[in-house]
Amino acid sequence: MDLNNYLELFIEESKEHVQAINDELLKLEIEPENIDIVNEIFRSAHTLKGMAASMGFDDLASLTHEMENVLDMIRQSELRITEEIMNVVFTCVDLIAKMVDNIEQGGDGTEDVTEIVRKLQSIQNPSIIHDEERVSAQNEAATTKELVIDEFQRSIIQEARKLGNHVYEVYVKLDERCVMKSVRAYMVFQAAEDLGEIIQTDPPVEQIEEDQFGDSFTLLLLSHHDRLKIEAQLTNISEVKAVIVTEKTEQELGNTDKQNHLNPNVTDKPRKGKENQKASETKKKPVTKSIRVDIEKLDRLMNLFSELIIDRGRLEQIARKSQIPDLIETVEHMTRISTDLQGLVLNMRMVPVEQVFNRFPRMVRDLAKDLNKKVQLVVEGAETELDRTVIDEIGDPLVHLLRNALDHGLESTDERIANNKPEEGRILLKAYHSGNHVFIEVVDDGKGINREKVLKKAIERGVISEEESYSLSDQQVYSLIFSSGFSTADKISDISGRGVGLDVVKTKIESLGGTITIDSTPEQGSAFRIQLPLSLSIIYSMLVKVAEEIYAIPFNSIVEITTNSDNEVYTLHGQKVIQFRGQVVPLIELKEVFQVPQVESPKVNQPLYIVIVRKGDQTIGLVTDTVLGQQEIVLKPLGRYLNQLQGISGATILGNGEVALIIDTNQFFNEKG
Repeated sequence: MDLNNYLELFIEESKEHVQAINDELLKLEIEPENIDIVNEIFRSAHTLKGMAASMGFDDLASLTHEMENVLDMIRQSELRITEEIMNVVFTCVDLIAKMVDNIEQGGDGTEDVTEIVRKLQSIQNPSIIHDEERVSAQNEAATTKELVIDEFQRSIIQEARKLGNHVYEVYVKLDERCVMKSVRAYMVFQAAEDLGEIIQTDPPVEQIEEDQFGDSFTLLLLSHHDRLKIEAQLTNISEVKAVIVTEKTEQELGNTDKQNHLNPNVTDKPRKGKENQKASETKKKPVTKSIRVDIEKLDRLMNLFSELIIDRGRLEQIARKSQIPDLIETVEHMTRISTDLQGLVLNMRMVPVEQVFNRFPRMVRDLAKDLNKKVQLVVEGAETELDRTVIDEIGDPLVHLLRNALDHGLESTDERIANNKPEEGRILLKAYHSGNHVFIEVVDDGKGINREKVLKKAIERGVISEEESYSLSDQQVYSLIFSSGFSTADKISDISGRGVGLDVVKTKIESLGGTITIDSTPEQGSAFRIQLPLSLSIIYSMLVKVAEEIYAIPFNSIVEITTNSDNEVYTLHGQKVIQFRGQVVPLIELKEVFQVPQVESPKVNQPLYIVIVRKGDQTIGLVTDTVLGQQEIVLKPLGRYLNQLQGISGATILGNGEVALIIDTNQFFNEKG
């Protein structure tokens, strides 16, 4: 059977299981006594192990198997969760993720898992016996005569099994150099009785007390504990060289109980049955049918539909000119169908931001440990959906923002206590829809941004002049940290610096058609707010005309469209402005920016059509000759030779076949306000 046919499915499902394990481990750190969480992790690990073994990835399967053993001991209450155990399991999950990535890149997923497997085994058994000694002890245990039980002992075993106990044959080998072997054997008896009930020994107790047993003896022990725990407990006793614990079945003990003879593990059933019943109750969800679709196929579907939108616009224009009733009716029907189809295609590309957010709790946890800070990450709105293209690009900017919030936004524990704040800092990662936009916020309750410090650094670096600094609002000052290479950090950090990399954040977000703004309050914290369009391929825009040229202005930046006469335009410090809703708005003449040739003299008292656009807290007016109306357009890139055109982000094809340039309003704003 060709397993390559299943490789893509294996990789996708493995990633999902690794992410699920990471998520549940973070919950387990907060609720270490919650066995339901352990069961969830165990199920994912068990599934992952099975898939890896089926695909022939032996290193991955063996590593996951050892992790599964540790999880099983935890859920059976044979191990208590400690920070050391959590760190080892987290390291194990990281290595599993690395192996899956290697397989995805075409590798065979092999890694040196010796060290991590040894750590996992030492958790299961703190005193791991050397392989040769263990083999020797097992061979000796195999040659010892079987214990013979009488009817009374058999009845005790039957009752013990009904209460969920196991029957173990425990072979104990002492160090041959041990001087007082009977005393050491007595210590073994005491430890064994703490774990259960001894019902027989070989040789008999009297011979052991008189030191007449050589170097080894055997116990028959009733216990509800796992055999690994029994081995670990007894091996910890000084001068005990080896302990081999073997569970004995009803058949091996010669039990004649018909019910138990038919199913020797029947006493295990109630416990496991209850667990499985509880798990099934908590996991009941509505059944949905779905298939996996390659993202490239969705991209191709979107491109084909984009061409359909262009042709639809052309048909609508022809129908309006022809005034043929049948044609108009047919085009209207096609428009309704294509609109529904458009919604369906766009929804197929929409994925929850949870896919990006899922990686951050683990990242925050590890960074908090590195920085020796106590941090709580709160995630809200993870179900909010975004276009897949935006999802793929937004991850890195959010990493920058979260690292900055952790390193320089939140104070140290001592500082927080001194400022009467909770010692645990809080970072909120929130997403929500508003209109045709998605907003993502990163909010911390730290010390906020130091306004004076930002201004001082900006002046030192020549970003602004001292005179300009006097007129800047708080938000305009905070936006200075997005300047290239800007940092207020007193020393270089290998994690971040408030401002280090934030110019990259801003550039990336604006390339996605979005904006980023900052609010900050001293000693209360900072909020970085990202605004993104729902889709990058098909957008609503307002078509405007400048002389004989047509331009498209995306709706996501438009506040309002107004008309003014020439006598309502004033000049302030050499800049044309208007009064708009109680504020002074600077004007930008599009015909001057794009150097559009004037085909005829402007008419006297001709009204000015002004499109008011906003970026953050800044507002400007774009002066046009005519507003043609709104239209749904397909965003087309200009190509690598025209990607540096000022104020232009792309182009679209109109219904009449003409090309209209799409205006990037962000480029018209002065970063210094």
